[in-house]
Amino acid sequence: MEFVSDVLSLDIEGHVATLWLNRPAARNAMGRAFWTDLPLAAAALGELADVRVLIIAARGPHFTVGLDLKELGGSLLQEGSRAPSKAAGNANSYREVRRMQESVSSIARLKVPVIAAVHGYCIGGGVDLISACDIRLCSGDAIFSVREAKVAIVADIGTLQRLPHIVAAGHVAELAFTGKDIDARRANSIGLVNSVHGQGADDVYGAGVELANEIAANSPLAVQGTKAVLAANDGHTIDEGLDFVARWNTMYLESNDLREAMSAFVEHRPAKFNGD
Repeated sequence: MEFVSDVLSLDIEGHVATLWLNRPAARNAMGRAFWTDLPLAAAALGELADVRVLIIAARGPHFTVGLDLKELGGSLLQEGSRAPSKAAGNANSYREVRRMQESVSSIARLKVPVIAAVHGYCIGGGVDLISACDIRLCSGDAIFSVREAKVAIVADIGTLQRLPHIVAAGHVAELAFTGKDIDARRANSIGLVNSVHGQGADDVYGAGVELANEIAANSPLAVQGTKAVLAANDGHTIDEGLDFVARWNTMYLESNDLREAMSAFVEHRPAKFNGD
Protein backbone atom coordinates (compact mmCIF):
# COMPACT_ATOMS: atom_id res chain seq x y z
CA MET A 1 0.00 0.00 0.00
CA GLU A 2 1.16 3.53 -0.75
CA PHE A 3 1.75 5.70 2.30
CA VAL A 4 1.01 9.42 2.14
CA SER A 5 0.94 11.76 5.14
CA ASP A 6 1.23 15.46 5.93
CA VAL A 7 3.09 14.79 9.19
CA LEU A 8 5.13 11.64 8.52
CA SER A 9 7.30 10.54 5.61
CA LEU A 10 8.84 7.21 4.72
CA ASP A 11 12.21 6.65 3.04
CA ILE A 12 13.70 3.29 2.08
CA GLU A 13 17.33 2.61 1.24
CA GLY A 14 18.31 -0.99 0.72
CA HIS A 15 16.92 -3.05 3.58
CA VAL A 16 16.55 -0.07 5.93
CA ALA A 17 13.44 2.13 6.17
CA THR A 18 13.26 5.47 7.94
CA LEU A 19 9.99 6.86 9.25
CA TRP A 20 10.43 10.60 9.67
CA LEU A 21 8.38 12.72 12.03
CA ASN A 22 7.87 15.48 9.52
CA ARG A 23 6.17 18.47 11.12
CA PRO A 24 9.26 20.54 11.95
CA ALA A 25 7.51 23.92 12.08
CA ALA A 26 5.43 22.62 15.00
CA ARG A 27 8.46 20.87 16.59
CA ASN A 28 6.79 17.61 15.54
CA ALA A 29 3.92 18.03 17.98
CA MET A 30 1.65 15.00 17.83
CA GLY A 31 -1.77 16.07 16.59
CA ARG A 32 -4.70 14.09 15.26
CA ALA A 33 -3.01 13.46 11.92
CA PHE A 34 -0.04 11.85 13.65
CA TRP A 35 -2.16 9.39 15.63
CA THR A 36 -4.16 8.52 12.50
CA ASP A 37 -1.19 8.16 10.16
CA LEU A 38 1.25 6.27 12.40
CA PRO A 39 -0.59 2.92 12.20
CA LEU A 40 -1.03 3.45 8.45
CA ALA A 41 2.75 3.81 8.17
CA ALA A 42 3.20 0.62 10.22
CA ALA A 43 0.77 -1.22 7.94
CA ALA A 44 2.64 -0.01 4.85
CA LEU A 45 5.95 -1.16 6.33
CA GLY A 46 4.46 -4.55 7.12
CA GLU A 47 3.87 -5.09 3.41
CA LEU A 48 7.47 -4.34 2.42
CA ALA A 49 9.19 -7.72 2.49
CA ASP A 50 12.62 -6.24 1.72
CA VAL A 51 12.64 -3.97 4.79
CA ARG A 52 14.61 -5.58 7.60
CA VAL A 53 15.03 -2.65 10.03
CA LEU A 54 13.10 0.55 10.73
CA ILE A 55 14.60 3.79 12.05
CA ILE A 56 12.29 6.41 13.54
CA ALA A 57 13.83 9.87 13.31
CA ALA A 58 12.64 13.46 12.99
CA ARG A 59 13.01 16.48 10.74
CA GLY A 60 13.77 19.85 12.26
CA PRO A 61 15.46 20.81 15.55
CA HIS A 62 13.52 18.41 17.79
CA PHE A 63 12.36 14.80 17.78
CA THR A 64 8.98 15.80 19.23
CA VAL A 65 7.54 18.04 21.93
CA GLY A 66 4.81 15.46 22.46
CA LEU A 67 1.06 15.84 22.35
CA ASP A 68 -0.19 18.87 20.43
CA LEU A 69 -1.76 20.64 23.41
CA LYS A 70 -3.00 23.55 21.29
CA GLU A 71 -4.98 21.19 19.09
CA LEU A 72 -6.09 19.05 22.01
CA GLY A 73 -7.20 22.05 24.04
CA GLY A 74 -9.30 23.38 21.19
CA SER A 75 -10.87 19.99 20.61
CA LEU A 76 -11.75 19.58 24.28
CA LEU A 77 -13.45 22.98 24.36
CA GLN A 78 -15.46 22.23 21.21
CA GLU A 79 -16.45 18.74 22.35
CA GLY A 80 -17.36 20.01 25.81
CA SER A 81 -19.71 22.59 24.33
CA ARG A 82 -21.64 20.06 22.25
CA ALA A 83 -21.41 16.82 24.25
CA PRO A 84 -24.93 15.52 25.01
CA SER A 85 -23.87 14.30 28.45
CA LYS A 86 -20.86 13.77 30.68
CA ALA A 87 -21.15 10.02 30.11
CA ALA A 88 -21.03 10.46 26.35
CA GLY A 89 -18.06 12.76 26.66
CA ASN A 90 -16.25 10.27 28.86
CA ALA A 91 -16.94 7.49 26.37
CA ASN A 92 -15.53 9.62 23.56
CA SER A 93 -12.41 10.38 25.60
CA TYR A 94 -11.90 6.68 26.35
CA ARG A 95 -12.15 5.75 22.67
CA GLU A 96 -9.67 8.48 21.74
CA VAL A 97 -7.12 7.33 24.31
CA ARG A 98 -7.45 3.73 23.13
CA ARG A 99 -6.99 4.86 19.53
CA MET A 100 -3.77 6.66 20.44
CA GLN A 101 -2.55 3.64 22.41
CA GLU A 102 -3.17 1.39 19.42
CA SER A 103 -1.31 3.85 17.22
CA VAL A 104 1.90 3.50 19.24
CA SER A 105 1.35 -0.25 19.67
CA SER A 106 1.40 -0.62 15.89
CA ILE A 107 5.10 0.22 16.05
CA ALA A 108 5.75 -2.18 18.93
CA ARG A 109 4.07 -4.98 16.95
CA LEU A 110 6.25 -4.62 13.85
CA LYS A 111 8.14 -7.83 13.08
CA VAL A 112 11.34 -5.97 12.22
CA PRO A 113 13.60 -4.28 14.77
CA VAL A 114 12.85 -0.59 15.33
CA ILE A 115 15.55 1.94 16.23
CA ALA A 116 14.66 5.39 17.61
CA ALA A 117 17.19 8.11 16.70
CA VAL A 118 16.42 11.01 19.04
CA HIS A 119 17.70 14.58 19.00
CA GLY A 120 16.48 17.71 20.76
CA TYR A 121 13.27 17.44 22.74
CA CYS A 122 11.62 14.05 23.26
CA ILE A 123 8.74 14.90 25.56
CA GLY A 124 5.55 13.18 26.69
CA GLY A 125 4.20 11.29 23.70
CA GLY A 126 7.74 11.12 22.35
CA VAL A 127 8.70 8.90 25.27
CA ASP A 128 5.59 6.81 24.60
CA LEU A 129 6.84 6.34 21.03
CA ILE A 130 10.47 5.51 21.76
CA SER A 131 9.43 3.14 24.55
CA ALA A 132 7.71 1.08 21.85
CA CYS A 133 10.99 0.80 19.92
CA ASP A 134 13.53 -1.96 20.41
CA ILE A 135 16.65 0.22 20.53
CA ARG A 136 17.04 3.90 21.41
CA LEU A 137 19.94 6.13 20.38
CA CYS A 138 20.25 9.86 21.01
CA SER A 139 22.47 12.84 20.31
CA GLY A 140 24.16 14.86 23.03
CA ASP A 141 21.55 17.63 22.79
CA ALA A 142 18.61 15.30 23.53
CA ILE A 143 16.22 16.16 26.35
CA PHE A 144 13.71 13.59 27.64
CA SER A 145 10.67 14.16 29.84
CA VAL A 146 7.69 12.12 30.96
CA ARG A 147 5.94 15.47 31.14
CA GLU A 148 2.31 14.51 31.73
CA ALA A 149 2.16 15.15 35.50
CA LYS A 150 3.12 18.78 34.86
CA VAL A 151 0.01 19.25 32.70
CA ALA A 152 -2.33 17.36 35.05
CA ILE A 153 -2.44 14.15 33.00
CA VAL A 154 -1.52 10.56 33.86
CA ALA A 155 0.70 9.25 31.06
CA ASP A 156 -1.66 6.90 29.22
CA ILE A 157 -0.20 6.04 25.80
CA GLY A 158 2.26 3.35 26.93
CA THR A 159 5.15 4.91 28.84
CA LEU A 160 4.02 3.66 32.24
CA GLN A 161 3.57 0.14 30.82
CA ARG A 162 6.71 -0.11 28.66
CA LEU A 163 9.29 2.04 30.44
CA PRO A 164 9.54 -0.32 33.48
CA HIS A 165 10.84 -2.97 31.03
CA ILE A 166 13.58 -0.55 29.94
CA VAL A 167 14.79 1.25 33.09
CA ALA A 168 14.61 0.46 36.80
CA ALA A 169 11.38 1.13 38.67
CA GLY A 170 12.85 3.92 40.79
CA HIS A 171 13.87 5.88 37.70
CA VAL A 172 10.42 5.38 36.15
CA ALA A 173 8.78 6.68 39.31
CA GLU A 174 11.08 9.71 39.53
CA LEU A 175 10.53 10.70 35.91
CA ALA A 176 6.76 10.14 35.98
CA PHE A 177 6.12 11.77 39.38
CA THR A 178 8.23 14.88 38.72
CA GLY A 179 7.82 15.41 34.98
CA LYS A 180 11.43 16.67 35.05
CA ASP A 181 13.71 16.99 32.04
CA ILE A 182 16.76 14.74 31.84
CA ASP A 183 19.65 15.17 29.46
CA ALA A 184 21.36 12.63 27.22
CA ARG A 185 23.97 11.79 29.82
CA ARG A 186 21.35 10.90 32.44
CA ALA A 187 19.27 9.01 29.87
CA ASN A 188 22.30 6.93 28.98
CA SER A 189 23.25 6.29 32.60
CA ILE A 190 19.82 4.86 33.48
CA GLY A 191 19.58 2.80 30.28
CA LEU A 192 16.83 4.78 28.59
CA VAL A 193 19.10 5.01 25.55
CA ASN A 194 21.73 2.54 24.35
CA SER A 195 24.29 5.20 23.46
CA VAL A 196 24.86 8.90 22.77
CA HIS A 197 26.20 10.18 19.46
CA GLY A 198 27.51 13.65 18.68
CA GLN A 199 25.48 16.78 19.20
CA GLY A 200 22.66 16.80 16.68
CA ALA A 201 20.27 15.07 14.33
CA ASP A 202 22.83 14.13 11.67
CA ASP A 203 25.13 12.46 14.19
CA VAL A 204 22.51 10.27 15.80
CA TYR A 205 20.82 9.43 12.51
CA GLY A 206 24.16 8.37 11.04
CA ALA A 207 24.70 6.10 14.03
CA GLY A 208 21.19 4.71 13.57
CA VAL A 209 21.83 3.91 9.92
CA GLU A 210 25.13 2.22 10.78
CA LEU A 211 23.45 0.06 13.42
CA ALA A 212 20.48 -0.69 11.16
CA ASN A 213 22.77 -1.89 8.38
CA GLU A 214 24.66 -4.08 10.84
CA ILE A 215 21.36 -5.72 11.84
CA ALA A 216 20.12 -5.92 8.25
CA ALA A 217 23.24 -7.86 7.23
CA ASN A 218 22.05 -10.79 9.35
CA SER A 219 19.40 -13.31 8.39
CA PRO A 220 16.02 -11.53 8.60
CA LEU A 221 14.43 -14.82 9.63
CA ALA A 222 16.80 -15.08 12.58
CA VAL A 223 16.50 -11.40 13.58
CA GLN A 224 12.70 -11.37 13.39
CA GLY A 225 12.58 -14.69 15.20
CA THR A 226 14.79 -13.28 17.94
CA LYS A 227 12.47 -10.29 18.32
CA ALA A 228 9.44 -12.59 18.54
CA VAL A 229 11.12 -14.79 21.14
CA LEU A 230 12.15 -11.80 23.26
CA ALA A 231 8.57 -10.47 23.15
CA ALA A 232 7.20 -13.88 24.11
CA ASN A 233 9.22 -13.83 27.33
CA ASP A 234 6.98 -11.13 28.82
CA GLY A 235 4.60 -12.60 31.38
CA HIS A 236 5.92 -16.12 30.97
CA THR A 237 8.24 -18.40 32.91
CA ILE A 238 11.68 -19.36 31.66
CA ASP A 239 10.42 -22.84 30.80
CA GLU A 240 7.55 -21.38 28.77
CA GLY A 241 10.02 -19.14 26.94
CA LEU A 242 12.30 -22.07 26.21
CA ASP A 243 9.37 -24.03 24.82
CA PHE A 244 8.40 -21.10 22.58
CA VAL A 245 11.90 -20.75 21.10
CA ALA A 246 12.10 -24.52 20.58
CA ARG A 247 8.86 -24.42 18.63
CA TRP A 248 10.03 -21.40 16.67
CA ASN A 249 13.29 -23.01 15.60
CA THR A 250 11.50 -26.24 14.77
CA MET A 251 9.51 -24.24 12.21
CA TYR A 252 12.26 -22.01 10.82
CA LEU A 253 15.68 -23.54 11.48
CA GLU A 254 15.95 -25.40 8.16
CA SER A 255 16.13 -22.28 6.02
CA ASN A 256 18.10 -21.25 2.96
CA ASP A 257 19.61 -18.52 5.15
CA LEU A 258 21.08 -21.18 7.43
CA ARG A 259 22.51 -23.06 4.43
CA GLU A 260 24.00 -19.77 3.19
CA ALA A 261 25.54 -19.07 6.61
CA MET A 262 27.19 -22.51 6.66
CA SER A 263 28.45 -22.14 3.08
CA ALA A 264 29.83 -18.67 3.77
CA PHE A 265 31.67 -19.98 6.85
CA VAL A 266 33.25 -22.85 4.91
CA GLU A 267 34.15 -20.57 1.99
CA HIS A 268 35.50 -17.76 4.21
CA ARG A 269 33.23 -15.08 2.77
CA PRO A 270 30.47 -12.78 4.04
CA ALA A 271 27.03 -14.35 3.99
CA LYS A 272 24.30 -12.91 1.79
CA PHE A 273 20.88 -13.58 3.31
CA ASN A 274 17.60 -13.52 1.38
CA GLY A 275 15.19 -14.18 4.21
CA ASP A 276 13.96 -17.58 3.05
